[in-house]
Amino acid sequence: MTIFEALRQEHEIQRNLIDKLIKTEGKTEERKKIFEDLKHELKIHEDAEERHFYIPLMKKDMTQEKARHSVAEHHEMDELVEEMEDTEMDASNWLKLAKDLEHQLIHHLEEEEHEIFQLAGKVLTEKQKTDLASDYNKEIRKNR
Repeated sequence: MTIFEALRQEHEIQRNLIDKLIKTEGKTEERKKIFEDLKHELKIHEDAEERHFYIPLMKKDMTQEKARHSVAEHHEMDELVEEMEDTEMDASNWLKLAKDLEHQLIHHLEEEEHEIFQLAGKVLTEKQKTDLASDYNKEIRKNR
């Protein structure tokens, strides 16, 4: 498995959770559980991805700018999650914040999969691609 395959698997989990979250209503246990699951998945993915994908890419001229941009997007999503945590789940603007998070998350995942993966494929060796996947997956398993 390469780092790209490992990241895509995690992206699907995030896509499914944000989709389910948007479809929930009010201050329900279902909404709370999905939100907690999503926050956890985003956190462990972000930490592992930055360590085992973006830091190596920041060391390469061709991918440095895109890697920094993606890390900045992680921080923007973290801020939205914090704002959602500080807002009552049944407040009218909570769903708006969730939809804003969905928009940012989908944009981030698509940009990663359609732009960054292609650039990274040019700068990482085959061994790096598999080693990074192994390290990434170990960290995800440890924290899941």
